[in-house]
Amino acid sequence: MSATFENVLYEVRGPLALITLSRPSKRNAISLGTLEELHQAVTLAEHDDAVRVLAFTGAGDKAFASGSDLAEVEHRDLKKALEPIVQGLAERLERLPKPTIAAINGLCYGGGLEVALGCDVRVASETAAFATPEGKLGIIPGGGATQRLPRIVGRGWGMHMLLMGEPIDAQQALSIGLVTKLTAPEALLDEVQAMAEHLATFAPFVPRFMKAMVHSGMEASLVAGLALEKFAQGALCETEDKKEGLRAFLEKRPPQWQGR
Repeated sequence: MSATFENVLYEVRGPLALITLSRPSKRNAISLGTLEELHQAVTLAEHDDAVRVLAFTGAGDKAFASGSDLAEVEHRDLKKALEPIVQGLAERLERLPKPTIAAINGLCYGGGLEVALGCDVRVASETAAFATPEGKLGIIPGGGATQRLPRIVGRGWGMHMLLMGEPIDAQQALSIGLVTKLTAPEALLDEVQAMAEHLATFAPFVPRFMKAMVHSGMEASLVAGLALEKFAQGALCETEDKKEGLRAFLEKRPPQWQGR
């Protein structure tokens, strides 16, 4: 299945739904209209049982997304800034039951980085660069970077990137944990496809519960998070897929998951 919006391309490749920001002439800058289309593409993937993984990338080799569309930012007031859509995409990706991957090629700045921060995993080409340059415009990030970036890379590097506003390269992003893997530019989507194929071999409940444990646990105390994990594992132990997984392992065959 495929679908084409004005600024977003949607394509299903086996278990992977590939969602591509497609404004190459503007280095894939994210307008509010683009955000709406991204939400629509996520809805398509969310309700397609064949899709096990979502990945986001940018058209061309220059940018994943160079940031928010500055033509709109110029006219953004308090009312517009407070609209849920500004932060809503990253929040939705965190809550989504299916794993999400940001496949970062080229520039990943501002609002583009905030979309990537909402994904569960970030992989990048060796030519990628990352920045939060909003301070140079007299504003601060509005899509979650002040909260998610320090949680992912630590307070020190989070503050450095947010305050300085200068780009870091792909190797630096790897070293601080902003991304977990680098590839040659031409191999990026192949790597993401392989990751999706791997994730599709797991029982459907597994990534859903894993995401819920991490996101809920990060906002709770260690004691509360461990208690939640115990009950979540107990719930999975009652599923048919758990029994099938053990039988398949002992019988040395691929499991046949039922999603129940």
